[in-house]
Amino acid sequence: MNPASDSAAQPHRWLSAEEQRVWRSYLHATTLLEDHLDRQLQRDAGMPHIYYGLLVQLAEAPGRRLRMTELAMKAKITRSRLSHAIARLEKNGWVRREECPSDKRGQFAVLTDEGVEVLRHTAPGHVNAVRQALFERLTPEQQRTLGEIMEIVAEGLQPNEAGADLPWLR
Repeated sequence: MNPASDSAAQPHRWLSAEEQRVWRSYLHATTLLEDHLDRQLQRDAGMPHIYYGLLVQLAEAPGRRLRMTELAMKAKITRSRLSHAIARLEKNGWVRREECPSDKRGQFAVLTDEGVEVLRHTAPGHVNAVRQALFERLTPEQQRTLGEIMEIVAEGLQPNEAGADLPWLR
């Protein structure tokens, strides 16, 4: 779409036909991939992909615990969305919250033994779904290139300056 620009506004630099093709392919593929992984995890473990990612972050953390703010940052989600997700994971018995002894307002999310077992049973199917949906479709060179591209994009979108508008700060 190339709407006419307002004469008082700066001229817009629209996407070329090739850029538009790449952008739409990216949107199409990432939407389908996220849906594919979400459906696999709902079917196999009764949880959405975002919850699985939270459990993995906790499993990889020292002592299977992270401050809630750090977990929100690692998951790239808002604190309110994290709080809702952790409440659901607590209800399932997979995570518990603990107060932070050094900060009365802070809390830790802690992966329970039951949460570890859920991951142990769920991870093989999830890894298989990722492998089939993405890695088996790409050559090793395409995999390296995709990784490099995504690192560049992520680096450009995650500012380091104070006051940046990032999800985990909201």
